[in-house]
Amino acid sequence: MAESVEPPVGSPAAAVVHALVDRGETFGVVESLTGGLLAATIVDVAGASAVFRGGLVVYATDLKASLAGVPDGLLAERGPVDPDVALALAEGVRQRCGTDWGVATTGVAGPEPQGGKPVGMVFVAVSGPTGAVVRELDLDGDRLAIRTDTVTDALRLLADQIHAAPAG
Repeated sequence: MAESVEPPVGSPAAAVVHALVDRGETFGVVESLTGGLLAATIVDVAGASAVFRGGLVVYATDLKASLAGVPDGLLAERGPVDPDVALALAEGVRQRCGTDWGVATTGVAGPEPQGGKPVGMVFVAVSGPTGAVVRELDLDGDRLAIRTDTVTDALRLLADQIHAAPAG
């Protein structure tokens, strides 16, 4: 039997879960390059079910439109690795999951560039009650390192936005 390993209390995932429990707010995620790692990291936190409603893994570009609501024209013009696509993903999951907050990841984990975008180019976005924000990341390392760093940065961006927003 495998032993369960919960993230440390001070981890970004635990900080987000506890902050949202305190506020009585919920969130959902939509993931591309992280392929479910963000959701898995969140559900490792005891009590996550009180605030985490779920998410989408939209690895294929067409699913970003059909499941997450990213406009087809935006995807056709700019491709899936784009700051406005990340923002649309975050708002799309927020609407589709009926949450207060939506978090999105999109980028290139490698080993090869994609659509002219270099390995390590990543966008994380958060949509919430007071608006949306996107952050561009320039990450190094192998696929796992890029995916893991993306999860950490997405959770930190969400934590920053939660703390900046008035409780409501």
